Amino acid sequence: MEMIKIPKARYERMTEQVKLLKEIEKIDIDLVRQFKNSLEDVRTGRVLRVA
Repeated sequence: MEMIKIPKARYERMTEQVKLLKEIEKIDIDLVRQFKNSLEDVRTGRVLRVA
């Protein structure tokens, strides 16, 4: 394996980005789309009352 040197600040930024990506993988994209569509329905007036 080859080794490279990078500044500590860049390494920490990269590890934070990896953590964010792992959290994003847990998000259910279909559920987010359903929520977005529901908000669009409310905004356009297609929903009169929510139980």
